Amino acid sequence: MTEKKKTQYVKPLLTIAVPIILSNIISQVQMLIDRAFLGHMNKMYMSALSNVSSPVWTTMSFCFSIVIGASIMISQRVGAGEKDKTHEYAASMLKWNNVIPVLLFLFWMFFSEPVFRAMGVSDNLMPMCLEYVRFFAPVFLVVGLEASSMVIMQTSNYTKPLIWYGVVRAGLNIFLDWVLIFGNLGFPEMGIKGASIATLIAEYAGFAYAWYIFMTSKKLHTRPSIREVMSAKLKPFITSAKLGLNTALEDFAWNLGNLMLIRILNSIDEMAAGIYTIVFSVELLAVVVVGALGQGTLTLSSEAVGKKDKKGYIGVCLTAYIFSAAIALVLLIVCLIFPEGIVRIFTNEESIIAVCSTYLILMCLNLYGKFANIIIGNGIRGSGNTIWMFCTQIFGTVFVVGCAMVFVKVFHLGITGVFLAVIADELVRAAVNITKYIRVTGNMKNSKTE
Repeated sequence: MTEKKKTQYVKPLLTIAVPIILSNIISQVQMLIDRAFLGHMNKMYMSALSNVSSPVWTTMSFCFSIVIGASIMISQRVGAGEKDKTHEYAASMLKWNNVIPVLLFLFWMFFSEPVFRAMGVSDNLMPMCLEYVRFFAPVFLVVGLEASSMVIMQTSNYTKPLIWYGVVRAGLNIFLDWVLIFGNLGFPEMGIKGASIATLIAEYAGFAYAWYIFMTSKKLHTRPSIREVMSAKLKPFITSAKLGLNTALEDFAWNLGNLMLIRILNSIDEMAAGIYTIVFSVELLAVVVVGALGQGTLTLSSEAVGKKDKKGYIGVCLTAYIFSAAIALVLLIVCLIFPEGIVRIFTNEESIIAVCSTYLILMCLNLYGKFANIIIGNGIRGSGNTIWMFCTQIFGTVFVVGCAMVFVKVFHLGITGVFLAVIADELVRAAVNITKYIRVTGNMKNSKTE
């Protein structure tokens, strides 16, 4: 691959991914600070937050994943130069992608306790979980529009506004966490409830900013007119949602597996889920970066499919994974040098610090398989095949839970058994998905003029 061709893939990938990366990092720093505040105030808050965030994100990710199908269809139409079809899919998405989030808002407001009971949440943690989720639930009312507007920005290759979107959300959230969790500036000390209220307010402020940019920017060439949205039919959304549904179900299967892992951790002791959350929080810093590269891979590989550009399709995926492997290496080096310092961000408990330091290394080794699944998975989706990753995730969920049960219940490996199960799952699925990707590229015909 010549230097010119490398640049050809790097620049468009980073144009999409870098603003998303910066926005995601800002958001993750905010989440880390949020968890650090809660962890230092009450060590039980970490376990409560883990039990809440897993099921809530399971349902919220469904709302973001269902529009993946629209992103694929829109990007392919962009690649094929079909502007009318592009706006048709975009308008239908904006109009109809709000029903499910509203239903989820009602679910979490009134039916959250049975979910936590099924997860094995203890009586000590239950009041904290219920308090947090009931103040957080109104976020779902804006998730549909938020997800749709981000698809329009991404498919327009204009994601720069997401940086300030992240700054607004994160900055306000950190400030309100300090005020409401600890009771500063004359406000009462609210603990975990204050964290939830702070997140709710910050999410609405961020949405208001993003929506203003969405409505006024002249750089969003895939954004339909208000008239097109008002007259949009349901059929295009259903067509794209069929593709997105596979990705949504894939995320649901992954999150279901994570929920079952939390259930296994809860059976070990009350702090096991909290330890897992600390390590997972560090991992997320890298995952959100690579996730942004995955979003760029999805958009550009979909466009390449629309153009019938096989070399472009392969080049984008390869470039994205090289970046991802470098990120995994950097995080591994940092965790080897400063393991205790990283964990002390979340807690001062010496016993927890000692245990988490070891798990951080296992987490870093797991990233190579995880990142392959993220990048290669988005490349497979970009070809228009979204059911494959859903099927492999079903296998992965069964595999990881089964392994965790054996390692914890039979071999009595405790939390270590859960991490070993996660590593095995990512590596096995990475091997399967790479094999599929090779077959996809082998079947593609490159009709783009060289």
